Amino acid sequence: MKIILTGGAGFIGSALARMIINETDHDVLNIDKLTYAGHLESLESIAESDRYQFEHVDICDAETINRIFDEFQPGAIMHLAAESHVDRSIDGSAEFIKTNINGTHILLEEAKKYWQGLENEQKENFRFLHVSTDEVYGELGEDGFFTEETPYDPRSPYSSSKASSDHLVRAWHHTYGLPTMITNCSNNYGPYQFPEKLIPVVLLKALQGKDIPVYGTGENVRDWLFVDDHAKALLKVVQDGVAGETYNIGGHNEKQNLEVVHTICDTLDELVPKEEKYRDLISFVTDRPGHDFRYAIDASKIERELGWVPDETFGTGIKATIEWYLQNMDWVEAVTDKNYNLERLGTKK
Repeated sequence: MKIILTGGAGFIGSALARMIINETDHDVLNIDKLTYAGHLESLESIAESDRYQFEHVDICDAETINRIFDEFQPGAIMHLAAESHVDRSIDGSAEFIKTNINGTHILLEEAKKYWQGLENEQKENFRFLHVSTDEVYGELGEDGFFTEETPYDPRSPYSSSKASSDHLVRAWHHTYGLPTMITNCSNNYGPYQFPEKLIPVVLLKALQGKDIPVYGTGENVRDWLFVDDHAKALLKVVQDGVAGETYNIGGHNEKQNLEVVHTICDTLDELVPKEEKYRDLISFVTDRPGHDFRYAIDASKIERELGWVPDETFGTGIKATIEWYLQNMDWVEAVTDKNYNLERLGTKK
């Protein structure tokens, strides 16, 4: 298969690109705008592969997207390009609307034109996979799970922009017949995650001996999904998924934020011991505006229909993640140089 991957220099996209090149015979053309969160350093291990290509392109550039479709002749699109950080969306929503909604619309239109020009088996087998988030569903109480039938109830500029793009993708399937699929995933973590999200921020703050910020009381719950497990699920969906369907992808690892922070601190106590305990650095700060209380994914559909289950528990995944960061601080320094210093974002109300 020839796959166009958008956002392939980002956290999840780069994991997916590395997996496809290293573990399959598929070809990948990676389209990425290279914003603050996209880094070619994450792709150095596959950059020389003759099955991998990179185009420095904004998905809002319709003319260039059209050229790429015509030249590469893909059998599938895996669309991961997105602005993805809730805190940044609170501070400035415009880029989220532009990339997540307008960019998805342009990609759908160019994919539709390309797909309509295909014939027979090529047209029948073509797939457009849109990768989304569980945050489109809103929040849960103490119990229950998000399913593929859960009504949408986004609460942040980020999640509302992703919900909008999900609706566009479904509309292009129902209106034009474009063979689209959507996945909604829980919180990802693992190697190569840009250090603005909870796990790498906590890890790096702890190593620097700085206060570790925990929003509110730390009781908010997330379902944690190891990024390589997510990449395997996405490949499974694009190869075997049914057009028009949605698949929820979760890690079966519900944890309170404070539990996650404690786990990181305790693991660092073992791996990088200091005189004081890392837990002593925890500092509770004003909660994020509109902070959803709990997310949890029911991933039984993808297990039942496609046979996917996560390989990693939170215990094995978090230890592997921490060890990777400890061994790759040069990557951290390269990707944060001059554009991010672990400061808090998203405090505006």
